[in-house]
Amino acid sequence: MSNLALRVISAAVLGPIAIGATYLGGWPFVLFWALAAGAVLWEWVKLVEGPIWKTAGIFYAGVLLVAPLVLRGDVELGFHAIILLFAIVWTTDIAGYFAGRAIGGPKLWPTISPKKTWSGALAGLFGAMVMTVVGASFFGSFNSAALAGIALLLSVCSQAGDLLESWIKRRFGAKDASHLIPGHGGVMDRLDGFWAAAFVG
Repeated sequence: MSNLALRVISAAVLGPIAIGATYLGGWPFVLFWALAAGAVLWEWVKLVEGPIWKTAGIFYAGVLLVAPLVLRGDVELGFHAIILLFAIVWTTDIAGYFAGRAIGGPKLWPTISPKKTWSGALAGLFGAMVMTVVGASFFGSFNSAALAGIALLLSVCSQAGDLLESWIKRRFGAKDASHLIPGHGGVMDRLDGFWAAAFVG
């Protein structure tokens, strides 16, 4: 089975679980992110070397647990905030992946992530902005310019989080954080963009 097929299948399984936990809130949401943060901490400790680097994993995993809980804690807007984050991060990833493969062109940062291109990065930004504005229109009247600006910022953060994790893996000579998610590598590989966007959001 191709890597793309594995990615699609994994996303089709994990995506609805993440959305379902977000919709339910409460303990299912806490459990979901506690498991994710625990898996990321395990991957981090296995990946890095040295006391300072291993200690940094507590902060990294802690952000992944605390940031979604804080955002979801808003009774009125919490659910929508998390769904917005999912939409921005997932669209950035998907649009960037396919545009980068189809268009190609100059590399974004070849020494850190050899496969990423400027065309993919820009497609991810544009796709996230369009998805956010169009998606929000189904839920009422919003300031489209403000939403596009938020999407732009969080899409940049998502891509920065992806590059940060790529730099860490390259520093310690690893291709993937683990092999827990077929087609994606580890949980950290799948949530690096969400981690950065949630941290800023």
